[in-house]
This record gives sequence, C-alpha cells and structure tokens, in this order.
Amino acid sequence: MKTATQNLEHDHVYILQLTEIMQAMVEKEVNNIEHFELVVNLIRKFADGIHHAKEEDLLFPKMGEKGFSPVQGPIAVMLSEHVQGRNYVQGMIDGIEMYRQDDSEGLEVIYENMNGYAELLQNHIAKENGVLFRMADQVLSDDEQSSLLIQFDEVEAEATGEFSTASSIAKITELAALYL
Repeated sequence: MKTATQNLEHDHVYILQLTEIMQAMVEKEVNNIEHFELVVNLIRKFADGIHHAKEEDLLFPKMGEKGFSPVQGPIAVMLSEHVQGRNYVQGMIDGIEMYRQDDSEGLEVIYENMNGYAELLQNHIAKENGVLFRMADQVLSDDEQSSLLIQFDEVEAEATGEFSTASSIAKITELAALYL
C-alpha cells in the first residue's frame, strides 16, 4: 500500500531537485529572469501550493489529533520553516523586481535568497523524511493513511493547468536538463 507519507516523500524528490537547480543557477551566475520567475512559480504553486498544503492542511492536523502540538515540537518546527521558506521566496521576488529595474544589487538578492531557500529546504526535507514522517507512520493507522492519501489526491486534482503536479515535475525536469 502506498502511504500518505510516501506521497509526500515522492514530492520531496522533485523539490530537492529544484533546490539543486537553484544552487546550480547561483553557481553559474545565471541572469535569466524567466527562469528565476519559473523557479518562484514552481515553489509557490507546487512546493508550497500543493505539497505544503497537503502537510499543513491535512497531515499536521491529523498528527495533532494524535497528540503532536502545532506550537511546540516537530510540527511547530516544520511550520516555522515553511514560513522561513516563504520569506526567502519573497526575497527572490524582490530581487527579481530590482533586477528588472536595472538595480545591480538585484542579482545578489536573488542569489542570496535562492541559496537560503535551497539550504533551508534540504535540511527541512531531511528532518521530515527521517523523523517526522517516521513518527506519522508509527501513529497513523492504515485507514488514516489511506484517507489522507485520498485527500492528497483531491488537493492534487484541484491544482490543474500549468502548475499541476505533473506539469510542475516536467518543468523541474526541463530545468534540470539545463542546469544540472
């Protein structure tokens, strides 16, 4: 049986690949605004919009029913890191706007925030895969895992078009072919 946590770990494969792409873009001193904007959209619509929605709206509350607090402990840390990630994304957006207006500092702002996001998410995903999801596997019944998986499918079905899960994965794969 595929579990809810396995579904999330599958997303992590592509989110990690996106972080590697981001680091490669910085290392290669890329200055392609369209690719920066694509990265931001992939984060906002796939990593945050779909993946974090599955965690924040479904898995974490279910774990809360099992005694995991959203204000302290591992779930609180994950939620805090999601906010930090969103702050890095806003920094990327600000840097893109600066760069678009010919501000020479814009690229550096983009690079700093891309690196910050990538490092944060790489560590964040290691904690989720290695600790939090293993805790979830211990406390959630097969029926609860199945129910979450159905709800995850509904979240993914709502995300249609240019940044659906499948389209996002394809875009990440295309960027990987360019930068990795």
